Parts: sequence; structure tokens; C-alpha cells
Amino acid sequence: MHSNKKKFVSLFTSSPLHDFLIPFKKAPNQWVARYIIIVFAIIVRCAVGLGSYSGFNTPFMFGDFEAQRHWLEITTKLPITKWYFYDLQYWGLDYPPLTAYHSWIFGMIGSWIDSTWFALDSSRGLENTDLKSYMRITVLISEIVCYIPAVLMYSKWMARYYNNASSIDQTIIAAAILFQPALIIIDHGHFQYNCVMLGLTLLSVVNLLYNKYALASIFFVLSLCFKQMALYYAPVIFCYMLSVCIWPLRVNFNLLRLISIGSSVIITFSIILFPFVYFGGFIQLKQILIRVFPFGRGIFEDKVANFWCSTNIIIKYRNIFNHDQLKLISLLLTLIGISPSCIAIFLKPKKNLIVWCLASCSLAFYLFSFQVHEKSILLPLMPITLLLNEVDPDVISMVCWICNISMFSMWPLLKKDQLELQYFVLGIMSNWLMGNLSWIRKTLQWMKIPVTAREMATPVLPHNLFWSMVIIGSYIAAGLLHFIEFIKPPPENLPDLWVIGNVVISFGCFSLFYLWTNYKIYQIANTKVKEN
Repeated sequence: MHSNKKKFVSLFTSSPLHDFLIPFKKAPNQWVARYIIIVFAIIVRCAVGLGSYSGFNTPFMFGDFEAQRHWLEITTKLPITKWYFYDLQYWGLDYPPLTAYHSWIFGMIGSWIDSTWFALDSSRGLENTDLKSYMRITVLISEIVCYIPAVLMYSKWMARYYNNASSIDQTIIAAAILFQPALIIIDHGHFQYNCVMLGLTLLSVVNLLYNKYALASIFFVLSLCFKQMALYYAPVIFCYMLSVCIWPLRVNFNLLRLISIGSSVIITFSIILFPFVYFGGFIQLKQILIRVFPFGRGIFEDKVANFWCSTNIIIKYRNIFNHDQLKLISLLLTLIGISPSCIAIFLKPKKNLIVWCLASCSLAFYLFSFQVHEKSILLPLMPITLLLNEVDPDVISMVCWICNISMFSMWPLLKKDQLELQYFVLGIMSNWLMGNLSWIRKTLQWMKIPVTAREMATPVLPHNLFWSMVIIGSYIAAGLLHFIEFIKPPPENLPDLWVIGNVVISFGCFSLFYLWTNYKIYQIANTKVKEN
């Protein structure tokens, strides 16, 4: 555990979030604050869920809502041996087995409520109100069970062993994390269950912080078995666990710890995969791998703010390289991108480095890996948002900036889903809650317009002039692009012009933030911290 607690100074003082929760500062009332933020978080998610979703009223294939509904259908109406084989052209199951089990559980409950919701084949494209309400509730339950407790536990550890925050400040920070808008709008608007994978990964991190390595291994395997994108975190988790087992080799080699980690991984994978092998043989494992890792789809789809899509404007990779060459180049660039974080966490397995290295590693995957989607930015966003627990105001301002840019990067997808209202309201609400709109008050004061004077602790911009200019410039560019898109459609010969503008702006910001995280990792790795 960390023994060098930092002096905590609340960076959210006088923010609406702080003002809302500070009345519960007294010890007997602090438990109320936690339940208030959970209830408020649920209300906001329900409000977002009243809107549109992926594939709303767009037959024949519809979208992610129909994909998730269809998986509840096939897992409840077909034997396990057919789950990964059935009608693959119509939303075939392409997530790992834990997603299938998750679908089976909610499919069984839903079928008990209304058997028509998940009737085999005949329920395709069903969009009645009761079904939509049920599907939205399944996401809420999943987040309440997996993600929200993990956030609260992480903030509790940070307060106890790292930043020395009071219980009420710890609750305020947890609330700021829970109101990160990107996850809310994708899971409860667009419609997915990313909260399960992210929650399981965060539970793994929490157990690492408490030195419970076997439990950490189990939770991370569960995360991998829910969504394969958890691989974005795997190199850092692996390097950290390996390091804590073998790095003190000159003193002692912790063989027992290594065995407990290895056995936990093997046993967890075996339990999850056993039903498929038992009922269908090893051909099931081969099919699962084929479905889960679809390398045949190409280097990227749609327009995503990563290296490949951004630079493809100039270099037409598909005209220069064949499919296998692109896979190899992508692998090499990804390995180069993740190496700083992996080397740092292996050589210096400090607990305060884990989240930083997860942020850098997952962002490298997003920028350089194969088959990235717009929604994949949620993976680096999870550890990035956890950095709100830091006591450095510059870190807070950088985190808030990249959260806003992440929302902006998903604008083309959200616009297609008819979630424009939710996009703007969630973005404004999250910034307002954290006090990031205090610049409006300061601007009015500068213009000699009378407003109530109030000192806000929330940092809007970092102290560094370069980063302040980058943040201001990116906000101006994003705002101008939104304005131009609102008043003028793209040229007929360049229908994706505004989308490409979004991609270029977002990619530039993500690349700079990636470099900044690696610089911070270098700083922290070379700072002496006592741990036991």
C-alpha cells in the first residue's frame, strides 16, 4: 500500500456537484450522498434511454439494439452448440461466451415476461415499447451490478491510500466519474453493455491495488470473456502481475503468487468454456475464435479517429498493401505504441502507475490496432476518467478536455442514431456539474456584466501555455465544425467532408494526449514512492 499520502485539496470546490453533495459532509449523512449519486445516475441514464438507439426504424438489419436483442433470442431458443453458428449473416454472435451467458440470463427472464420478444426468427426487428423498456432495464441492472460498485471501490482505495480525500470528497469524485457522458450515451443511448466489461476490468484493478492477485486475475479473465476489446488492457495487466512475481528476483522469487495467478486464469477460462466443449467438442472453440477475432473485415470500418482512418486521407493503404501486410504493420505499430506503458509498469510496478499505463496502452490500441470502431474510445476513457482522483489540477483539466473530445469524436455515430439532443445535453450537464463552465462567469465579469462573484476551484485550463492553446484551439475547431455542419451540408462530391474533419481534429487531440500520458508515466515512474 502507498504510505506517502498526498495532501488532498478538493478541485471541485464550488462546482454544482460539490454544492449538491457537501451538505452531507457530516459523518452520519455520508452514506446518503452515495445513494443520492447512484439514484441521480440512474435517472440520467433512464432519461437518455427514452431517446433513439442504434438502428431505430431502419430495417432490414437495424443496428446494435437489434443485435443485442437477437443474441437474447438465439441463446434462449437454440442449444449452446448453435450459438456461434446460427445465421451468421444476421447479427451472428461475435462476442465471447460470457456475453452469451449474459444474454441467456436476460433472455430467459424476458421470455418469461413476454414470449414474443425473443421468439426465434419471428421476433426480428421487434421494437415495441415494452421490449425497449426491458432492454434498457437490462443495461441499467448490468451497470448497477458491475460498474458503479467498481467505481466506488476504486475511489475508496484512492482516498484511503493515495490522495487522502475525505469521504464526501471521495463521493464527489466518484460522481464525476459516473457522469462521464460517453459511456452513458453509448450504453443507454446507442445501446450496448460496455459497462460490464469496464466494470469487470476495474474490479480487477481494485483487487490489484489490494494485492489480491488471484481475484484480480479472475475478474480480468471475466472481462476478456465478456468482450474481447478488454485485450486493450491485457499487456499492462500482464506486465504488472508478472513484475510483482519475478521482479524481486534478487531477493525472492514469489512462485506461490505466480502459481495462484496462473491457476486462476486457467480455471476461470476452463469454467467459462467447458459447456461449449462438453456439448459440442473443440470445434466450438475454433468457431468462437473465428467469430470473436474477425480479421477478414479490414483495417477499419466507417470513419474513426485513429491513425489509419486519419492518414488514409493522404495514403490509400488498401491500394498499397494487401490485407495480410496491413495486419502485420498494424501489429508492429500497436506493439511500438504500447511498449512505453508496458516497460514502465514492468520495471516500476507502482500502484499509482497502473491507471496511467492502462490509459496509455488502451489509447495506443485505439490509435493503431486493427478493426477499431468509434465506440472503442470508451476503453481508454475508463482509466483516463479514473485520473479525476488525482490531486493535480493540470491532470483534471486534461482529463476533462479529452472526455469532451471523445464525445465529439463519436458525433457522426450519435447523429446517425438521432441522439443529437442527448449529445449536447449530456456534454453540457457533465461539464456544468464539474464546474468546467466557470469560464462563462469569468468572461461576463471581464465584459463588466454584473454577475455574482464566486471563486471556482475546478481548473478549466492547465497552467502550461502549450496545452492551454491546444485545448482552446481544439474547442474552437470542434465548435466551428459543428456550426458549419449545422448551416451547410457537405459538397455532393465530398459527402464525408465534415466527418473527416471530425476524425482529423479528434485524432490530433488523442495523439497529443497519448504523448502526454507517456510523459506523465515517465515522471511518476522516476518518483520515489514507498509501497508495501
